[in-house]
Amino acid sequence: MMTKPYGLFLIFILVSLNSFSQIDYHGKVIDKDSGNALERVRIINTISQDTLVSNSNGFFRIPNSGNYKLQKFGFYEQTVNLTTTSYRIISLEPNPSKLSEVIVNANHLPTVLEKATATINIISKKDIERSNNTNFAPILNRVPGLFMQSGALNTNRITIRGIGSRTLYGTSKIRAYFKDIPLTNGSGETTIEDFELASISNIEIIKGATSSSYGAGLGGTIILKPQNSYLNQSSLNNELTVGSFGLIKGINNLNLGFKNNSIRAVYSHTQSDGYRDNNNYNRQTFTLSSQHYINDTNEISVLGSFVNLKAFIPSSINASDFENNPEKAAFTWQQSQGFEDANRGILGLSWNHQYNSNLKQITSVFTSFRTALEPRPFNVLRENSFAVGLRTRLLGNIIVFNKPLNYTFGGEIFNDTYTARTFENLYEDFPAGTGSVEGSKLSDFEEDRRYFNLFFETDYSFSDLTTLTFGLNLNQTSYDLDDNFPSSEVNPDQSGTFKYNTILSPKLGLSHLISEEISLFASVSHGFSPISLNETLLPDGQINTDLRPETGWNFEIGTRGQLLKNRLQYTASLYRLDIKNLVVSRRTALDQFIGINAGRTRHDGLELSLDYKWLQKEAFQLSSFLSYTYNNYTFQDFVDNETDFSGNDLTGVPNQIANLGIDFNTAWGLYGNINQQYVGAIPITDSNLLYTESYMLTNLKFGYKNQLSKGLTFNIFTGLNNLFDKHYAAQVLINATGFGDSAPRYYYPGNPVNYFSGLNLNYVF
Repeated sequence: MMTKPYGLFLIFILVSLNSFSQIDYHGKVIDKDSGNALERVRIINTISQDTLVSNSNGFFRIPNSGNYKLQKFGFYEQTVNLTTTSYRIISLEPNPSKLSEVIVNANHLPTVLEKATATINIISKKDIERSNNTNFAPILNRVPGLFMQSGALNTNRITIRGIGSRTLYGTSKIRAYFKDIPLTNGSGETTIEDFELASISNIEIIKGATSSSYGAGLGGTIILKPQNSYLNQSSLNNELTVGSFGLIKGINNLNLGFKNNSIRAVYSHTQSDGYRDNNNYNRQTFTLSSQHYINDTNEISVLGSFVNLKAFIPSSINASDFENNPEKAAFTWQQSQGFEDANRGILGLSWNHQYNSNLKQITSVFTSFRTALEPRPFNVLRENSFAVGLRTRLLGNIIVFNKPLNYTFGGEIFNDTYTARTFENLYEDFPAGTGSVEGSKLSDFEEDRRYFNLFFETDYSFSDLTTLTFGLNLNQTSYDLDDNFPSSEVNPDQSGTFKYNTILSPKLGLSHLISEEISLFASVSHGFSPISLNETLLPDGQINTDLRPETGWNFEIGTRGQLLKNRLQYTASLYRLDIKNLVVSRRTALDQFIGINAGRTRHDGLELSLDYKWLQKEAFQLSSFLSYTYNNYTFQDFVDNETDFSGNDLTGVPNQIANLGIDFNTAWGLYGNINQQYVGAIPITDSNLLYTESYMLTNLKFGYKNQLSKGLTFNIFTGLNNLFDKHYAAQVLINATGFGDSAPRYYYPGNPVNYFSGLNLNYVF
């Protein structure tokens, strides 16, 4: 029998798919890089000088055929031939612009950044290209409030405002999307590091539980935007990078662009021996995106990604090895030659239908899969997962009291089936160097994981200066577990069902322009983090139905703007995040954890980012950036195993992070940047008796790019990471436990000084 929320969702879909009439526009203007529609583009007839502007959805009608100039601040001017008998999509290329031209889609209501009511950071293609394109960590760590620990290319943990810091392995409690396709699985776990950075146009980061449309995650949302396929242009881009520790990376990027259809395919192959023992890495990726403008009411896009990965795992090491032999792998991981061998793919189809100038609908269907083999010292894990989902929403605007009210209403259904089997690892019974040997089956689980989101968001402009936003998210999550392993006293049957109560998360935000260049914003929002099924299992095999998801309220005030004749761009925010029902993973055996609700945490923080243009001449440009994060995260009420940790610092998050960098670019092709990152001490244990040492890393990159011939350009570059060879912990395993006589293994050593060099060739047909 269909539950009431699912029934409402189906009715919403059926009612909304009821119109296919064309609106008879003559064209549409979009951002070349993002594909976003551009409003208020001036379209000028080159002969009569008659001028018209595109509407809020980028559409326009012209009275007569002819040549027209298209102008918009922040974009390069373009002249095109337009006719009244055919439909034309026109892509404008972005030029460095003001905040009033930066479009964000954090709540599916595209708006300019200066009017956003939450802290949103955009990592542009330029920001991505400041580093080598093999590791997300240096790129994400320049964003205030976000911290990515990276023990290896395939071993990472991302936290936003401290959320997710207690996850022992991987990233959880934040949400991530590849455009409209969820990257977060049914248990709230997220993996983004396998994606090819060269296939990403920009990354939008929403901090705090401020996006109802993306599931109201406690920490926030990371949205990877794929590199858009360009219309009316075909090109081939090839890049080869080599570097320390046997790094070799090749990228092939093909774009085929026609009048109203385009396709982009990106293939990459990355391999490395790694700095540490048992650290080999081999990954191939293929990313496909296409845009199809059927007519002035219908657009279709396709997005797919496939990853083949085999990465060996050196794991964490104890304090003695960290200080004296950091290149060592953990002994048991070295002996078993532990690794991750995985195939992962996602595929999505999106349909954008414009009912009229005030209403459109975007619907996406998607599927994903993952198969993996992971031999670990304590067992061999075989995993399979398959997911399907649908996401749809209406976007519209109406006039209320002579002022515009924009709204979106929609929902998302997601279902994934996950199977996991473990086997004995018999490596100890064989000669050294044999590696892992699979033995008898130890467990056999199948999980059916489902969630449903229904969301509503609106923004209302009281005036040209003041905007109010309101949102609601309704979530229902459930799991079914089938234990297919023969039950006994030692292995009790763990089959069962776990279902959360429905969670309703509201948000309220306000922004106000105090001048043309400066805005203030404030928000109050509620969010939650789902519990993984593993955390609900008790040692006796039963499901803990009393375990509750973490929930919290986010309070935030901030300002953003541009000063000194637009040379200084800044964002600053203060926030408090109160979380209750803190879920603690308590380790009961080498590969067994249980979850308990252990209390409350308070996350107080300050975030600041500055970008300053020192010199902006045609021949030479010089700019600098600064980002700073101050974290005051504490356990307000935390009792675990009768030990009271209340008042202690939250484990796994540094108290301060700062980034300072300088960029330069010249008209003759020389460019470069230097970046320093400071990371404060990180509490490793809940007792706060052990902290990491603070550290500072210095990275730099220089290059030269120019045109070899018509249509062919080259870019040669080189860089150094950790220039001063700082010894530091790139990732920590909090509250690690030593079994037997072994010391706890807290530390993942960071790479010493290392280089990369590469050549990029781009040919436009």
